Amino acid sequence: MSMQQRILTALAALEPQHLEVLDESHMHSRGLETHYKAVIVSPVFAGLNAVKRHQKVYGSLGELMGQFHALALHTYTPEEWAEQGAAPDSPTCKGGSKLGH
Repeated sequence: MSMQQRILTALAALEPQHLEVLDESHMHSRGLETHYKAVIVSPVFAGLNAVKRHQKVYGSLGELMGQFHALALHTYTPEEWAEQGAAPDSPTCKGGSKLGH
């Protein structure tokens, strides 16, 4: 199972209405399966600030957190997602390889 699939499986514990995990390792210089972006839409985020939402995500990932370099989190309640409809693009890496999108 790929790291991307393992992250998806772990995040299913948050009962997301929408879940995307993108492998963005190609945008960085640290190798394969190192950088990810997660877009998570879940009612469990209601009433929580960004820090508390991220703590819930980290708690769901548990030991997986130490097995990759970076995870960009975009967390939304269903209402926020309905208003926004999309997560922002990730910036390209500032150092190392200068690969575009």
